[in-house]
Amino acid sequence: MRHGTTSIGDALREFMNKSRMKPRLIEVRIQDNWEKLMGKTIARYTQSIQLIDNKLIVTTTVAPLKQELTYSKDKIIKLVNEMLGENIVKEVMIR
Repeated sequence: MRHGTTSIGDALREFMNKSRMKPRLIEVRIQDNWEKLMGKTIARYTQSIQLIDNKLIVTTTVAPLKQELTYSKDKIIKLVNEMLGENIVKEVMIR
């Protein structure tokens, strides 16, 4: 590349990192990959997944699943952060 030029991919990455849309895009990536990360059964009974201030909020109405997810919070954080390639999720809340 010529001096002072940037590739389109690098420019888009830089824009997204500075953009206010980044948290929402990360949330959508987590939602899209939730079934791969957690399996079909857990994904089927999960009503919503939100990312607010580095907290992943998982909503389900199934009591045994709530209990299972509560015990697996550290594993969920690790799986999601590995999928994202950066430490975004700091805490998991089960509702």
